[in-house]
Amino acid sequence: MTADKIKAAALAHFANHGYSGASLSGIASDVGIKTPSIYAHFKNKDELFLAVTEEAIAREWEQATAYFKNRSSSFKEKLYGFLRSQKENYDEDERAKFWLRTSYFPPEHLHDQVMKDVYNLLDKMETLLLQEFKEAKEQEPQLHSLNIEHAAKAYIALLDGVFVELLYGGERRTEERLEASWYMYERALFS
Repeated sequence: MTADKIKAAALAHFANHGYSGASLSGIASDVGIKTPSIYAHFKNKDELFLAVTEEAIAREWEQATAYFKNRSSSFKEKLYGFLRSQKENYDEDERAKFWLRTSYFPPEHLHDQVMKDVYNLLDKMETLLLQEFKEAKEQEPQLHSLNIEHAAKAYIALLDGVFVELLYGGERRTEERLEASWYMYERALFS
């Protein structure tokens, strides 16, 4: 139970202050324990950070698979809705904020370890999207000549653009870029 509370507090600290700005004493204070008590659960700050990262990645994957399993929307609506959901998650969920910050700015000394997990998730996402595109191509006549590998990679690039704006651009710029990028992507695929 305490380990989960520590991870929850650490998530908030890492999401809002980054790895270097988060302190174990601040995390311990939020949990209501003394700093040395953290070491009963985690060997050091790195181990705590990696545990939080692992949970965030698992949550991202769970949310993506659950989202795309929903068969009540058209393929076009699902693609657009996923972009919107990523923006909303960032605005409302510290785990999404942590995940995004970590995937773009991992601690230098943990870079290779974190990026291995990030790229693994991205590869799984691309496979998930390829399957979605394959199914849509079979059902939607306007997609029959579509190169689904290119379409999936372009969609991930569109998603990356939204993520960059979330990190650097603020609310208005993110909204403008999301809508403009989606407009062009939608026209290319569905017109």
